[in-house]
Amino acid sequence: MSDNSAYLALQSLTVLVPVYNEEESLRQFVVEMNKFLAQTPVATTVLFVNDGSTDGSLPILREICRHDARYEFISLSQNRGLSTAIKAGVDHCRSTLIGYIDSDIQTSPLDLLRFFEFFPEFDMVNGIRAKRQDTVVKKLSSKIANTVRRTLINDGIQDTGCPLKIIKMEYARRLPLIHGMHRFLGALVQLQGGKVKQIPVQHFPRFAGTAKYNLWNRAWKPLVDTFGFRWIRSRWKNYEIGEHHRADGAGR
Repeated sequence: MSDNSAYLALQSLTVLVPVYNEEESLRQFVVEMNKFLAQTPVATTVLFVNDGSTDGSLPILREICRHDARYEFISLSQNRGLSTAIKAGVDHCRSTLIGYIDSDIQTSPLDLLRFFEFFPEFDMVNGIRAKRQDTVVKKLSSKIANTVRRTLINDGIQDTGCPLKIIKMEYARRLPLIHGMHRFLGALVQLQGGKVKQIPVQHFPRFAGTAKYNLWNRAWKPLVDTFGFRWIRSRWKNYEIGEHHRADGAGR
């Protein structure tokens, strides 16, 4: 058995799916996610994180989870933003790997299957939307934001906003809850000494609904958040355990 196969045989995965007013796409999202669940090599749970939706998303999530034990949800009492939704999802996970995908079906869950081959060598795999199927304004603002971020923090992450990721739990658990945290997942894994692999993934036009971002929160807010991340990075501390002793007598 290869190192990769032996590693995956011991793993479990939770796929986090933040939801904010996505009632039009949720049922079709489940159709697409079921294709992945039928092929995943590790035990997988899908965890919806309802971020204070004001439409019919929450009743739909209740229905989905009631009829399929592979799906679970938590619901925040009010809209707190994508970073908080991701952090809340991580805090409620019981798996060894954490996946992330948006519920707007602009990316395919099936692409996550290709991510597994890069574990355990890498600690995070991040998608790159090679052929963006977005509006000109959305693509331009994202390009500007990514360029500014890379210039200021030089993390080498080509598409930090790509909503397809898998992270080892030991790194996800240490993600700090800060404003704009979702923009720096790769950089935060690197800050912990982790290795990030980036691979191209498919991208599709939005299935339904409207985008939650505009030029303001895709350009100006990322710039402000990047300066905040630089401050945190300058004060970040890591540690390693050299020896330990437990009450049961086990030690190292």
